[in-house]
Amino acid sequence: MSAAEQTPGGEDASWGEVVPEAARRLLVAAVEAFAERGYHATTTRDIAGRAGMSPAALYIHYKTKEELLHRISRIGHDKALEILRAAELREAGAADRLADAVRSFVRWHAEHHTTARVVQYELDALGPEHRAEIVELRRQTDATVCRIIEEGVAAGEFDVADAPGTTVAVLSLCIDVARWFNPRGRRTPDEVGALYADLVLRMVGYGPRGAQK
Repeated sequence: MSAAEQTPGGEDASWGEVVPEAARRLLVAAVEAFAERGYHATTTRDIAGRAGMSPAALYIHYKTKEELLHRISRIGHDKALEILRAAELREAGAADRLADAVRSFVRWHAEHHTTARVVQYELDALGPEHRAEIVELRRQTDATVCRIIEEGVAAGEFDVADAPGTTVAVLSLCIDVARWFNPRGRRTPDEVGALYADLVLRMVGYGPRGAQK
């Protein structure tokens, strides 16, 4: 089964902004190949073959295999940051915003688990310039979640001694969903998101069903 068939809406639903259609097909094929074989074990011939194109056709749209990985990583990290910032900017208490951030972030990693595995676990394959760009997006992602946690502490909603450390734990928990999620498993992406939101609120010292400890 191809990655585009694995979840409702398809993994390729993430790539609507990639044009022309041939470039999108190559990008989806690269996601499948990198997730299955790893970046270093994948050749440009593998990617082109999965897309039903010749290796020469790939270079019309992407100069190198690394450029493909960078495009995948940039779009994925931009989406992750967009999800978290939307939750941060809601007019609600810190607990509601943190729960919303976790629910949405986890749901994306489950629905697009093949893409997310590449986005989250192939960072070291990027060249120095592209890696620095993605690391900066990750820094912004961390800062967004950390601000919500710090605001919750300041408001007396959370009991957290180390907000940056807790942020790392929260995001690590969410990201790991991409590693193990199976669309044929017993939980849907929405159900996993709800479970993780509850777990994270407990991690930060917020009581069950919205009642402060």
